[in-house]
Amino acid sequence: MKFILIFGPQAVGKMTVGQELADITDLKLFHNHMTIDLVNPFFDYGTKEGNRLVSLFRKEIFEEVSKSDLYGLIFTYVWAFDLQADWDYVNKISAIFESRGGSVYYVELEADLEERLKRNKSPNRLEHKPTKRNIENSEADLKSTMQKYRLNSLEGEIKKRNYLKINNTNLSPKETAKIIKEEFGL
Repeated sequence: MKFILIFGPQAVGKMTVGQELADITDLKLFHNHMTIDLVNPFFDYGTKEGNRLVSLFRKEIFEEVSKSDLYGLIFTYVWAFDLQADWDYVNKISAIFESRGGSVYYVELEADLEERLKRNKSPNRLEHKPTKRNIENSEADLKSTMQKYRLNSLEGEIKKRNYLKINNTNLSPKETAKIIKEEFGL
C-alpha cells in the first residue's frame, strides 16, 4: 500500500496534480474537498460539527483503504507548518498506513501567488470544489490564509525519507505528476 500526501497552499494544484498522478498510476485520488464539500450543505468546515464530520469521514476512509488490496491512495492537504495540530494530523494519518506496512510519500507543491490566483479560477477546480465557486470569497480566503499561516516548509524542515518539494509555477499538472511518479517509482 502506498499513501501519497500532496500538500501545499490553496490553488497550488494539489488536486489537479493528483488527478494526473492517478491517471498514470494505479493510485486512487482522495482530494480534501471530497469530504469538505460533502459536509458543507449541513455544516461549514470551520465549525465544530463540520470539522468533526470531515475528520471522521477521512479517518474511516484512510482506515479502510489501508486495510484493502488497493495499490494506494493520494490525499491532498493544506498543511499549516506553524500549527502543531497540523504536524500531529500528518503524523496520525501517515501512521494509519505505516502501521499496516504501507509506504508514505510526501509531495510538497509551491507556486507563485500570481499563478495560484489564476488557478483559483480554473474550470477544473470550480467543477470539483463547489465551495470554491464564489471566487471573491475563495480569493479572500486564499490571501488571508497565507497571511495567517506558513503554508510551505522551510529548507530542511521536513525530515521524512520519501519527501519531494516541487515548485510547479511553470509546470503543467502532467509534468508535475510525471516527476512524482518517476521520483518514487510509482
